[in-house]
Amino acid sequence: MLHVLLVRYTAPLDDVTPHVPGHVAYLERRHADGTFLLSGQTVPDDLGGVILAVGSREHVEKAAAEDPFAVAGVAAYEIVTVDPGRLNDELRRLLPA
Repeated sequence: MLHVLLVRYTAPLDDVTPHVPGHVAYLERRHADGTFLLSGQTVPDDLGGVILAVGSREHVEKAAAEDPFAVAGVAAYEIVTVDPGRLNDELRRLLPA
C-alpha cells in the first residue's frame, strides 16, 4: 500500500529544533530500508513535513511512532492510505507489486 504521512508540528519551532538531528537520522534509516520514498518540508516550513511511504498500514504506523518528533511530542502524524488508481511509470517502478 501507499501512504501519505502529514507531519504537523504541535509545539513551537524552538521546541522542535533540538530534535531535528534525530529526526533526520530517522528519515535516513527509513529511506534506506525502503519504507519512505519521499520526505520533505512543507512550504512554508513552519507547518511540518510530508512523507510518502510504502508497506502495510501497521508497519507505517509503527514507523511513524518511532520518529523522535513524535516521541518528544513536538509533532503529530496523520496517515492517509491511498489505493493508487493511476500511476506514472516512474512511480510504478518504486512501488511493491
